[in-house]
Amino acid sequence: MTVQSDLKTAIAACESAKGNYDTFAQSTEDEAAKTMFQQMSQDMDNHLQQLNSRMKYITESNPMNQGQQQQQ
Repeated sequence: MTVQSDLKTAIAACESAKGNYDTFAQSTEDEAAKTMFQQMSQDMDNHLQQLNSRMKYITESNPMNQGQQQQQ
């Protein structure tokens, strides 16, 4: 696997985890658990931001991608 495909896999996993945390937060009546899941979801937002930033950097700095971008 390439770094780019590994990042895509990690991004998908984070998005899935974030969705689960959001669902858990909505389904629980325990306020402490709700707060915990909301915090975990916010943490995933931070992870996604960093992963997407890295993906953008790799995509823009990869010489193979630069040729494709110029053709579009």
